[in-house]
Amino acid sequence: MSNWEPLPDDTIVYRALLRKQWIDEDTGRVKPDAYFSRTNESGLSVNIASVCSPEQCAGSFRKCYGVASLQTGAIREIGLDVDRDSIDHANIVGLPDREDNLAEAERLAGLLARSSQLVWQPE
Repeated sequence: MSNWEPLPDDTIVYRALLRKQWIDEDTGRVKPDAYFSRTNESGLSVNIASVCSPEQCAGSFRKCYGVASLQTGAIREIGLDVDRDSIDHANIVGLPDREDNLAEAERLAGLLARSSQLVWQPE
């Protein structure tokens, strides 16, 4: 647990899209692939929009193909949570590993993808 106050449900967070295949080129929608947790991570890394612009979020990576926005309330509605760990960063927590529960990991990733919007892409 972090020492930070829980984020209000209307907080917007940004997910950096670090792989080209995480964005559907035909529709411009974020694919569920962007929302699978990796085994060695405590959750999905997100930046807090009120203290970090989409450009700043993208700029902290060598290569970023886009930035998606999500509302913390929508994340909580599907049974996950957002755990803040610094002034501008949090993790989406509660996602199962694909190895442990593939069906549930895919279901949650799909719900996150559907509730997210692409808000920035490089020129």
